Amino acid sequence: MKQNNIKDILKKNPLIPVATIKDISQIEEYYLKLKAQDIFCIEITLRTDFSWKAIELFKANYGQEFKIGVGTVTSKEDVLKCKSMGVDFMVSPGTSINLIEEFNKSGIPYISGVSTPSEIIQFMELGCNCFKFFPANIFGGLEALKNFSNLFSEIQFCPTGGINASNFKDYLALSNVISVGGSWLLK
Repeated sequence: MKQNNIKDILKKNPLIPVATIKDISQIEEYYLKLKAQDIFCIEITLRTDFSWKAIELFKANYGQEFKIGVGTVTSKEDVLKCKSMGVDFMVSPGTSINLIEEFNKSGIPYISGVSTPSEIIQFMELGCNCFKFFPANIFGGLEALKNFSNLFSEIQFCPTGGINASNFKDYLALSNVISVGGSWLLK
């Protein structure tokens, strides 16, 4: 199974800005910061009371230019809301069999978080071949991904958590890293 074309989105967007938007003023601010860096993709997390409204406004104002993803997707209800809003991709910090089933039903490209070999194997069995490695800085960072490359040669990762301006190029240099995500792109 081809995990709903998430690899196509990640290949075209090797830098995924992760945004936690608290109020309306940040929407245009982030749009301008990213556009100035020639970045046309954003993951808006579900970490504030304003998140869904921010996704709606970002999509309405900049959806023609940007791939708009929703981060911190953790439930069937989140997936259904993403589908109703027509987002471009979904990101989860972790996963379960039920969540993978909901992602697959939605038809929206997605990437689920893993941090251990057992999780990778479990979700490979369900057809997943691309994962968010999260939180990368806590679960071994570059060294863990180098090791995963030897263990899981067909798997691609988008590490997040501790990725910043001083280390993102080291991550992108790894053969099994398709993209990286982080909030440093919005600072």
